[in-house]
Amino acid sequence: MTSVAEPPPQLTVVRVTVDDPRVEPLLRELAYEYSTRYGRAADGELNRYPAEEFAPPHGELLLLMEGGEPVAGGAYRRYDAHTAELKRIWTHSGHRRRGLARRVVAELERSAAERGYRRIYLTTGPRQPEARGLYLATGYTPLFDISADPETIGPLPFEKAL
Repeated sequence: MTSVAEPPPQLTVVRVTVDDPRVEPLLRELAYEYSTRYGRAADGELNRYPAEEFAPPHGELLLLMEGGEPVAGGAYRRYDAHTAELKRIWTHSGHRRRGLARRVVAELERSAAERGYRRIYLTTGPRQPEARGLYLATGYTPLFDISADPETIGPLPFEKAL
């Protein structure tokens, strides 16, 4: 008797608020990433903006769910009248290298465009080469000298027209 492999669970996109309990793994892992890469507590960065900035009508927070569990997520907030700022792009440590961050970025870009934004702006840290690679690979323009040592720049800004 041959067994039939079950298809992988479907990915679903859910729009949530910062206080939704399904967001907790995102915030916990981001705090861990920031503290291990930068040697300081991440509370300041993770609490820099009020939760309502990541909610409609000017922002959004979404999670990719697989089998009822959050596997990736991200958010945007209003940067100015025509620009959304991406924040908190995250992929669960057990689900990396599957293209999930690309999917999150694409979902956020689509949502921002639907809300009338014409540009995306973001920054990532100099010790996050995976994020830098993601943004370069998905069509973002670096607003810094990419040949310079990232540690001499600080936060690395990017933009993309929608």
